[in-house]
Amino acid sequence: MGTIYVILIAVAALALGVAGGYFLFLRVIKGKYNDMVAAANKEADVIKEKKLLEVKEKFLNKKSELEKEVQQRNQHIQQSENRLKQREISLNQRQDELGRRKNELDGQQQRIDNEKKALALKQEELGKMQQKEREKLEELSGLSAEEARNRLVESLKDEAKTQAASYINEIMDEAKLNANAQAKKIVIQTIQRVATETAVENSVSVFHIENDDVKGRVIGREGRNIRALEAACGVEIVVDDTPEAIVISGFDPVRRETCRLALHQLVADGRIHPARIEEVVAKVKKQLENEIIETGKRTAIDLGIHGLHPELIRIIGKMKYRSSYGQNLLMHARETANLCGIMAAELGLNPKKAKRAGLLHDIGKVPDEDTETPHALYGAKIAEMYKEKPDICNAIGAHHDEMEMQTLLAPIVQVCDAISGARPGARREIVEAYIKRLNDLEAIAMSYPGVNKTYAIQAGRELRVIVGADKMDDAEAEALSGQIASKIQTEMTYPGQVKITVIRETRSVAYAK
Repeated sequence: MGTIYVILIAVAALALGVAGGYFLFLRVIKGKYNDMVAAANKEADVIKEKKLLEVKEKFLNKKSELEKEVQQRNQHIQQSENRLKQREISLNQRQDELGRRKNELDGQQQRIDNEKKALALKQEELGKMQQKEREKLEELSGLSAEEARNRLVESLKDEAKTQAASYINEIMDEAKLNANAQAKKIVIQTIQRVATETAVENSVSVFHIENDDVKGRVIGREGRNIRALEAACGVEIVVDDTPEAIVISGFDPVRRETCRLALHQLVADGRIHPARIEEVVAKVKKQLENEIIETGKRTAIDLGIHGLHPELIRIIGKMKYRSSYGQNLLMHARETANLCGIMAAELGLNPKKAKRAGLLHDIGKVPDEDTETPHALYGAKIAEMYKEKPDICNAIGAHHDEMEMQTLLAPIVQVCDAISGARPGARREIVEAYIKRLNDLEAIAMSYPGVNKTYAIQAGRELRVIVGADKMDDAEAEALSGQIASKIQTEMTYPGQVKITVIRETRSVAYAK
């Protein structure tokens, strides 16, 4: 029991101690709290005062900025008001100026209206005066105004017709003179711009050998080699006393060339017998055929002509081995083609087409078969067969007037063919015949009375006749040139044309002693 009391007392004492400690703790805590609250309030007051000062400072700054901005805006507004006032003043001045000008224009318009009224009155008076004058004129002339107008128009028509006819005649005469001069200029320039070599072909070819011992080998036993060669080539071989030369005779240049090349290979090889001859001749014919084709191609390329049929190219190549009056046919065709191209360009035509027609114009002279058809018509037939254009075929067929000319290409080809064939030196002429022709020209001129001297110049293309000034006058000298030309035309045959120039000169001679 006593222990329990002790425990209870201890517990009660403990409880009282705890309660007292708690209240003491609360009191201490409350005191610290109050101190802390007081300090916080004091600090808050300081912070509050500081913030209020900052806010006031910012407010004052903002107020100052706003005042400045307001001041600036007021200044801008004042400036704008000043400008508006100035503009208003300027507008008022302009309005006053416009009003003044309007008053002036109104005054001018009024004056113009008055002048128009006065002019209308004057025109009315003038019309009345013209009517009176017209009536007086009609009364004096006995014609009405309409009749007088008709007569005046008719007289003007007749005068205009007369002047127009005279003007047309002058223009026609001038055009004829210019056309002749221009045509001569084109022909001369065309001839001058083309220069080709002149090749002279003969009916024989000469094969040169190193020594005469080769002749026996060419002839062979009892002449079998030479007979085999003649039979294979279709020519005649002349082996005579001419030193170091064998003559090949034949009218076909291709056959002569075949024989010459075959002889060259046979002599170089040394084996000459009939079988070998036939073998070599066949080989040479093939080589020559290839060379003919190559020549045709090269000619077409040189002239800038494309799209020719292979057979036409072969025919062009064969022209190299043909001649016409001693003029090499291929050189003549090339020269004619160049002349045609230049002349067509001068006349504003197609030069390539003209060159084509000029190159092909004599293809009828190298036929693969015998024909009695004229070479111009036969050439046109060949060209048409190988799909050449109609104007090209017509130019080929009409260059000797054996076919009607249908395009401008035909006369160009005809003229250029004549130029190429008739120029001095183009075609071979025997010396004796050439000299005889020059002598005949001079003799014809010398047969006329009053002629002192005659000179045939420019290969017989011009004849100059010198007459005495005391034996004939200018009119007779002019007539003499026509008489000589007419006599030459009727009595002589010559290529191209002959120009006759009659010179009448007066000479005065004195001696100083």
